[in-house]
Amino acid sequence: MISEQTIDVVRAFSEEREWGQFHTPENLAKSVAIEAGELLECFQWGEGDVAEAKDELADVLTYCILLAERLHLNLDDIILDKLARSAEKYPVALARGRSDKYDKL
Repeated sequence: MISEQTIDVVRAFSEEREWGQFHTPENLAKSVAIEAGELLECFQWGEGDVAEAKDELADVLTYCILLAERLHLNLDDIILDKLARSAEKYPVALARGRSDKYDKL
């Protein structure tokens, strides 16, 4: 999981620059999508550039942290909750080694 220290650094970085005024949920969600597109572009023609992908992944995660903060969501809680719900949809016995959607298992 992302440490509380890292979340504090992301929060402080934004606060020092007074960027919170621009960080509406809509703008942050758009930024996640834009940065995810840039991450995907790293792998457009094959294996990709890992150094560039690392930077783009950091951008995606940073915006995700800021969005969770804005929505007053705890990252550990939302990730673990979603994994628990996904475990019900994708039981190991049915899903192991398969990429089918849950309703096709």
